[in-house]
Amino acid sequence: MHWLELSVVVDYEAVESVSALFATHGYNGGVAVEEAFISSPDGPEYNIDTTRPATVRTYLVDDASAAEKQREIERGLWLLGMMRPVGELLVRPLAEEDWANNWKQYYQTHRIGQRFVVVPSWQEYAPATNDVVLHLDPGMAFGTGLHPTTQLCLELMETIDFTSSVVLDLGCGSGILAVGAALLGAQRILALDTDPIAVEATKSNANLNGVASTIVAAEGSLGAAPLEHWLGWEGAAVGDPQTYQPANEFDVVLANILANVHVVLGADYHTALKPGGLLVTSGIINDREGDVAAAFAEAGLEQVERKEQGDWIAFIHRKK
Repeated sequence: MHWLELSVVVDYEAVESVSALFATHGYNGGVAVEEAFISSPDGPEYNIDTTRPATVRTYLVDDASAAEKQREIERGLWLLGMMRPVGELLVRPLAEEDWANNWKQYYQTHRIGQRFVVVPSWQEYAPATNDVVLHLDPGMAFGTGLHPTTQLCLELMETIDFTSSVVLDLGCGSGILAVGAALLGAQRILALDTDPIAVEATKSNANLNGVASTIVAAEGSLGAAPLEHWLGWEGAAVGDPQTYQPANEFDVVLANILANVHVVLGADYHTALKPGGLLVTSGIINDREGDVAAAFAEAGLEQVERKEQGDWIAFIHRKK
């Protein structure tokens, strides 16, 4: 299989918007952001230099649909360029082995919130007191910890007591949230995704962090709605995942997925949670916040926390 790498240099304030555009059209929603950074004198961590531009990348399968996706991206960049500095879109072909490893050069050890430190599997890190070190090799799956939606989830997770809890990670991607929950003390975690690549990545990262006995990863989704809602249109091909309809089973549900999926699944989240259980949701662009909040309120979920980063919103809701 052959791939196309699409990249653009943008003003730092445009990174979120360009990332959202790339995630809409790129393979598996994957986006890599090469930010200018200032190295820390104390170790491998770094600080982002927001005064300098960043390079945003995504990848397309080089097939019959690639040209149309590229045109949609170019159209979106043109519109964004009316508001913020956006450079020329660069496109280059990549062989399979080049694509699988190319992004690693832009992926560094980074701290998220107060306790989480995400460490690429090929780097070393000496943890400080109270650090929760999450070793990660996302491979082809979404979830490096660099995207604001993932960071928001992890920051909200730090406020939750996971001790002996039963957790669902819906749309697990690389497994970063499932592994994070396990490291925070969760007893049993079901990690679901409609992409088999994500399921394998989650299993691999669970092994890497020594929590494989805590996490069960499987192809699947939640609730009775047709699985097409994951990709936003009817007739979408999502393989052959199972649909789970648990009742009062989970202490915590983690879901970093698209806003339209959250809207569809509001009642299913409520059913899946134990009374008093917590729902952590992210992946919500700010102009869809109202839709998601209304769907959750209608389902009987009470908002207890809201967090934002750039254009992205994340929530914690409680089942009454």
